[in-house]
Amino acid sequence: MSEEKIRFLSYEDASRLVGAIQEEEDIDRANHRILTVYSNTDKELCWYDFEEVMRDAGVDEGDPESKEKVSEYILHHLPDWVLDI
Repeated sequence: MSEEKIRFLSYEDASRLVGAIQEEEDIDRANHRILTVYSNTDKELCWYDFEEVMRDAGVDEGDPESKEKVSEYILHHLPDWVLDI
């Protein structure tokens, strides 16, 4: 079984496309948070596991720059398939 490699948009393209990143409760799993990414036209593009992003971005919740760091991480890791939505 082959895994397809995820391709990411450039930071510049992602910055133009993304309008908001919202922390939300996962409706399918109790006590689980996700980060939902919305376009400039308020269309849901994709979501990320909150804990995975915090870990991968090297962010502590108490960090005063955590929102900025999380946004930067996501803008560098926005999959190109969101353009098909």
